[in-house]
Amino acid sequence: MIRVATWNLHGGVGADGHFVPNRIADVLRELRADVIALQEVESDRTGFDMLAWLAERSGMHAVAGPTLLRGPGDYGNGLLSRYPVTSRRLIDLSVPGREPRGAIVVTLDAPGRPLRVIATHLGLDPAERRAQVRRLLAELSRIDAAGASAFDVAARETTVLLGDLNEWWLWGRPLRWLQRVFAPAPAPRSFPARWPLLALDRIWVRPAPLLVRVAAHRSRLARIASDHLPVLAVIEPGTATGAG
Repeated sequence: MIRVATWNLHGGVGADGHFVPNRIADVLRELRADVIALQEVESDRTGFDMLAWLAERSGMHAVAGPTLLRGPGDYGNGLLSRYPVTSRRLIDLSVPGREPRGAIVVTLDAPGRPLRVIATHLGLDPAERRAQVRRLLAELSRIDAAGASAFDVAARETTVLLGDLNEWWLWGRPLRWLQRVFAPAPAPRSFPARWPLLALDRIWVRPAPLLVRVAAHRSRLARIASDHLPVLAVIEPGTATGAG
């Protein structure tokens, strides 16, 4: 089984208002995840590069996806993986007049068959999220078109889309569009961390039958380390078929 997780770190500032990177590292150890998408990763606090530090502490590969460049450091998305990264690309999802946003797209040399991961953090405005989801789905269509067919792509690779989608409208168009491509998936409440009410952090898998379970990680430490809870999914590795 492969364990994938998504977590908005809130810049490493916990629900108690304190910046304590060790708590973040401890929660990541609790997750025991093979792939972790991170949002609001801070790297300019007194020159402290949180993503590099977490990668070193966990022994995982790191892929940075900064969306804000400010001063000596960056801020934005990050990804940690126990599997080798065979390809990586950043997608700009920014909408004029709004905070810059983006997505990390990687292919990982995972057990069974290659694992494609799309990790993102969408905007706060509904129209902004609609535009961003359309771009993500266009990217997925482009990837499918590069193969013989969408069926063949699904047979050769597993695709995971995950991150903080900031979508609280259960019947909003972005969720409906994503569910047409990935099929509905469990959406545990993850925000705010101490008393979670909203399912902002999501994980989808394609092919959908490979998704075994999805749950929020509600440990005592996770409830205080950030303002979001991590969300963890377990997926079957699948078997490589039809690869050319």
